Amino acid sequence: MADTPCIIRLENLSYAYPGTGEKVLDHLNLEIFQGDRIGMMAPNGSGKTTLLHTIMGLCKPDEGTVTIFGKAMTQEKDFLPVRSQIGLLFQDSDDQLFCPTVMEDVAFGPLNLGFSRNDAVDMARKTLEGLGMAAFEQSITHRLSGGQKRLVALAAVLAMNPKVLLLDEPTAGLDNTVKERLIHILSRLDISYLVISHEFDFVSAVTDKIYSMENGRVLTDADIHIHRHEHVHKHGLQPHIHK
Repeated sequence: MADTPCIIRLENLSYAYPGTGEKVLDHLNLEIFQGDRIGMMAPNGSGKTTLLHTIMGLCKPDEGTVTIFGKAMTQEKDFLPVRSQIGLLFQDSDDQLFCPTVMEDVAFGPLNLGFSRNDAVDMARKTLEGLGMAAFEQSITHRLSGGQKRLVALAAVLAMNPKVLLLDEPTAGLDNTVKERLIHILSRLDISYLVISHEFDFVSAVTDKIYSMENGRVLTDADIHIHRHEHVHKHGLQPHIHK
């Protein structure tokens, strides 16, 4: 990867939940290069969402360095310009959508970047059209289905023309039709991204490599081999644990 620009580099990153001392990231290292499409599969509580929030500066690490686009992020003001270049899709769309209508939600990002109202609306409209959501421009956001909200939240992120996407469980609670649309959308994007998901089929369809997390550290595809686990148990209805 020597000739490929490194977009995000995390070095020896550690983070403990305030007031508990529980370390969720422990000298973690991760590099995301231009063109990477990385999946992340790991159990709940392993630190995946905290990892994304640390990249965005929403969690301040106790140790280690965060370098984005070649610049070390040492304080809050360093993160301000990069947040418009890194699109974070929250696990819960209701945490991301706060305007009355779909158009207002999707145009909010470009407006916040300094674009005129007309330009922001034009960017939002083109993004919605690209996601097959043009008919929902004037829809009331909170009345949309879960799948529609997820696509609008993605449109709000993409309208800002980010250089990299961080997607936190984008298929959670969605039916297969919307999942297929997400696969189609992500497969067409010319953008780097890191996607967290528990769904093997989805991750394998939209990424080139799959990582995991254990004991607060990232395990790369050189360390692990994630695969679909299908099996039959004579007493399969009884609770059991795989190790």
